[in-house]
Parts: sequence; C-alpha cells; structure tokens
Amino acid sequence: MKDKRILYVSSEVIPYLPETEISSMSFEAPRMINNQGGQIRIFMPRFGNINERRHQLHEVIRLSGMNLVINDLDMPLIIKVASVPKERMQVYFIDNEDYFKRKATLTDEDGNLFEDNDERAIFFAKGVIETVKKLNWSPDIIHVHGWLASLLPLYLRNYYGHEPLFLNSKIVTSVYNKGFEGMLDEEMQKKVLFDGLEDDVVAHLETPTYSNIMKTAIDNSDALIKGSEELPEELEKYLEDKGLPTLEYKTKEEFAQAYQDFYFTEVLNEEKE
Repeated sequence: MKDKRILYVSSEVIPYLPETEISSMSFEAPRMINNQGGQIRIFMPRFGNINERRHQLHEVIRLSGMNLVINDLDMPLIIKVASVPKERMQVYFIDNEDYFKRKATLTDEDGNLFEDNDERAIFFAKGVIETVKKLNWSPDIIHVHGWLASLLPLYLRNYYGHEPLFLNSKIVTSVYNKGFEGMLDEEMQKKVLFDGLEDDVVAHLETPTYSNIMKTAIDNSDALIKGSEELPEELEKYLEDKGLPTLEYKTKEEFAQAYQDFYFTEVLNEEKE
C-alpha cells in the first residue's frame, strides 16, 4: 500500500475509547497501512468522556474556527489532534461544545440515545470533509466505521459531489452489528434535506433506524466490508442485493492481507504490488 492515501473516519478508536469491534479495527487497519508505507489520516468525534490531558489532545488553531450550518444554526468547528503512543499516527478529533462536551458518547446514563445524535452525525460528516479540504489532502480511499460516521458517504457524494479533492476517492463502508434500538430524531430527514440534498437519496432517513442509516451509507459507497461475523438480517440482504464488491468478515488476526488485497483489486481496481 506504499504511498496510497487512506482516510479512516470512525465513531470510535482505541486507545481513546474502550475496545470494541469498531474501535479495534479503526486502529488496526490504519496501523497496518501505515506500517506498509501508506499515508493515513484518522478522524473521530471528541466525545466528552475522552480524557484530553491523559491523551494529550491539543487544538489545531489553523484548522479550527469555521462554522458549520446544521439545521439552520451556525455551529463552531473545533479540531484537536493527538498522537497514538508508540505509533507514528495522529488522530484528528472533531469537536463542538454543544454536541460533544457531555461526558458520554451516544447514550445517557440510562442508556437512552441522545436526542441530537442525528445532528452530531451531520456535524461530524461535514466537519471531517471540511477539515480534509483545509489539509488539502486527497485520499485514494475513504474507509468509514460506525453509524455515527455513516452520513459521510451521503454528504461526500451529494453535498460535496463536485469537490476536486475527492473526485477520484473511493468510499468503503464497514458494516457492523453494533447499532442501536429504536430511531434517531424523526426530523432527521428534514435536517439533511435542509442542505439541499435530493429527496430520493435520503429516502431511508424518513425512518432513521440503525438499518436505514446504514442503507444510506451503503447506497453511497463503492465497496463494503462486513465488520462483524453476523449482521442484522435486513442489512445482510441489502448488502447482497446491492451487488457491490464486498469483503466477508475477517478476524483481527487474519484481516491484514485480506484488506490490502481488497483495497487494491476491488476498490482501486489495481494490480497488487
């Protein structure tokens, strides 16, 4: 993967959040590419339960200071960065006082989803894309992990569809079984439509369940990876019906070569080195 540029966008990454299938693969995959001589960038939300002092996060002033419009409100974008200990890797954190200050990730202490998770997902997607534009860094592949990150393919293909920086970027979405019960805010589709997207591309968001949010990501992806051994039946069928290049589930021990081969032959349509 020498000199290939891969952007990893995830809702969770170790060591900043506890180990899960998502946080683990969002660390292991970029580390593997980094060790192979590829160039990587990692983005995640700066949730309030991430210890900034322990992980030595600091604000990047030249990247911060922009306002993103979310549902007709100006929301300031703050970018922080940290280095992963013992690895030559940096992680960029998308931050905003209103969305990410609370000392939790996606649910309150009673396990209820935060009411603004839909807006947080919109803010995260736009924040990542705007920051990559400021970095002037054109990725060959954008690999998305976790449902909070899953609006990025939708926004990249539709809202930012004519950005020269991303014209040749291929989007890979990993689909996991770690979702949520119930729905996000019932106004979610309206909030996305406020950004001028076409009705048909956000049709699934009329009922913003986990499966429908992931279907929206799948619709705007070039290739897919099964991130869990078993997926919800509805998503398993949707993946199959889409007919996109799909990599079957791989364990942490066996993923490295499989991901490299998949990136080269199925995503970039190139011969392996």
